[in-house]
Amino acid sequence: ANGTPGNLRARLTSFVGREADIEAIRADLSAARLVTLLGPGGAGKTRLSQEAAETVRAAHPDGVWLAELAPVDAPDAVSEAVLTAVGARQTVLYGAGAEGMRAVTDRHSDPVDRLAEHCGPRRMLLILDNCEHVVEAAARLVETLLERCPGLTVLATSREPLGVRGESLRPVEPLPEPVALRLLAERGAAARPGFRTDDDPEACAEICRRLDGLPLAIELAAARLRMLTPRQVADRLDDRFRLLTSGSRTALPRQQTLRAVVDWSWELLDAGERDVLCRLSVFAGGCDLTAAEAVCGPAALDALGSLVDKSLVVAAPSGDDGMRYRLLETVAEYASERLDETGSRDDAERAHLTYYREVARTTEPLLRGPRQVEAIARLEREYENVRTALRHAVALRDEQEALCIVLSLVWYWQMRDLRIEARNWCREVMALAPDPFTEPVRPAAPLWQSPIDQPPPMTGEVLAEARRGAHLAHLAQMDTELDDWQTPQAQHRLRLISATYEPGLPQVCRPPGLLWMFAVMLTGDMDRLREVVDAAIRTCRENPGFEWELACNLQLRANFQANRSDWAGDARRDADEALEIHRRLGDTWGIAEALSARGEARERAGEYREAAADYEA
Repeated sequence: ANGTPGNLRARLTSFVGREADIEAIRADLSAARLVTLLGPGGAGKTRLSQEAAETVRAAHPDGVWLAELAPVDAPDAVSEAVLTAVGARQTVLYGAGAEGMRAVTDRHSDPVDRLAEHCGPRRMLLILDNCEHVVEAAARLVETLLERCPGLTVLATSREPLGVRGESLRPVEPLPEPVALRLLAERGAAARPGFRTDDDPEACAEICRRLDGLPLAIELAAARLRMLTPRQVADRLDDRFRLLTSGSRTALPRQQTLRAVVDWSWELLDAGERDVLCRLSVFAGGCDLTAAEAVCGPAALDALGSLVDKSLVVAAPSGDDGMRYRLLETVAEYASERLDETGSRDDAERAHLTYYREVARTTEPLLRGPRQVEAIARLEREYENVRTALRHAVALRDEQEALCIVLSLVWYWQMRDLRIEARNWCREVMALAPDPFTEPVRPAAPLWQSPIDQPPPMTGEVLAEARRGAHLAHLAQMDTELDDWQTPQAQHRLRLISATYEPGLPQVCRPPGLLWMFAVMLTGDMDRLREVVDAAIRTCRENPGFEWELACNLQLRANFQANRSDWAGDARRDADEALEIHRRLGDTWGIAEALSARGEARERAGEYREAAADYEA
């Protein structure tokens, strides 16, 4: 502009957001001679590089020059493309003096030498746009030019680093939701005058969120607003690759449709990287390295590193001294389609199911003891994956896998008060097997092991107890105040459940058998309920390894004693003992429950100040 050298063209659309990114890139360019903007396809790297370059034009008196490498289809053509961009490409000479000029150019027939001669005496900024498909050639060229041209600075855009010494990497993150909404509003209004995101903010936010805040994807969605409402666009994003096909006719082919954007990255992967990317699509909410290796095989470590470098996998610290890997939703949809094409979906989903069944099963015992908070955090972090594994098990009608996962989650659901979630999953699993509570009553035999002490398969009484456990867990999550329990059919079923166990059996001292007492309570037989709780406490006292179970049953008895006038006993004494055990075991949830039980006992005794202290502890 105004006679300043360079070839940056005027942009035809407004630039939305990214103010902090531009400032960061300005700082990077003042500190490093090679800055690479990294990000997935459609993240807006090209536009951001040009906007940032405009702000530093004054520091480069010999111009800002843009070399677009996307059309380059061979590595050895990179230097020629850059020569053309900076206006130094060799031309055919005619007329007087031509022979002499040819002699000069013959000495520098290598395009890299000619570039170095051209750039050497100049202070200029060179933008190398879209380096990923010729990354090695681009890296060699950049390294040579930086060594030979002291006044040259390079700003590159790529889906993976160039790997040149001194390279400063600047990730280009997806747009945050407020900025993404601004972009949708501006591009939507251009496509359909009068469009406002405020008319359907929920649908517009869903569009931006599900498109991962990627500017190109949002612009393609905005183009669809000429014929669809925001809600119609949002509802069709499960088929996004067919929907988002209305790009600018003058854009590069790979930027005209969403599929073409991801196809471009896919073509740059080797077979191993493609396989790992496809298998990663079965995860929900990301995964850690161990999970990736379990589902994707031993090649996962190297492939993950490469896929992160190529901006197809997002890596972030997980908070447990490890890294977590996830796919943007658009990449995940694409990889899922490719997984179907390979015929490997069943194998990948089975590996995912097996791994997360074991995550749930081996974490369950840790919910009771000093590692309780850690165990809860792990289940919360992996809950979407565990839920997906359970969904696969149910879809496959794999009763034992489904039972194992549900029973591994019962206590977590209880602690987190996820009643509706628990009830729905239990119902799904109950439908996979015969009802264990039918006439004639089949009495439960003593069972000292939990059905989830070992991974499937289960047999004999262990399988029978697992099936009963799913029904008991479902029962415990129902609303105990419903009048539905008083119907003849409900009371008949409750009596069948009540009659299946004998008080004092080891399996009714711990979940899920512990939940049997809810059935007894709902029958209205308070004498039998008292017998059940007292017998469980005796069993726990008489057998080693039942400390937590003893505390849990003492706390339950304290609750009943504090709230029912027909229950004799010292509620405070039971609560004190439960509290002492839970403190010794380091069970935070148990401590809170025992304090609550003691508070109720003190409140009933008129010790209101002490009760308040327990409630607030």
